[in-house]
Amino acid sequence: MSTDSAQGPASYFPAIEKKYGRPIAEWQELISSSSLSRHMELVTWLKTEHGMGHGHANALVAHTLRENTGR
Repeated sequence: MSTDSAQGPASYFPAIEKKYGRPIAEWQELISSSSLSRHMELVTWLKTEHGMGHGHANALVAHTLRENTGR
């Protein structure tokens, strides 16, 4: 059993990188530099502008916003 497996939203990161071809840091930079700030606005933006599925978009936004606010 691996002790370094990701938990929560980060558990989606390997699949996101594989499916959409960008590293997580690049997605986080896009989210952080967006003029949008609300969770669902960002999720919708990732879905419509980048063709991301809801679960992947939600996980990225949740993780990024939590990191940015320190919560």
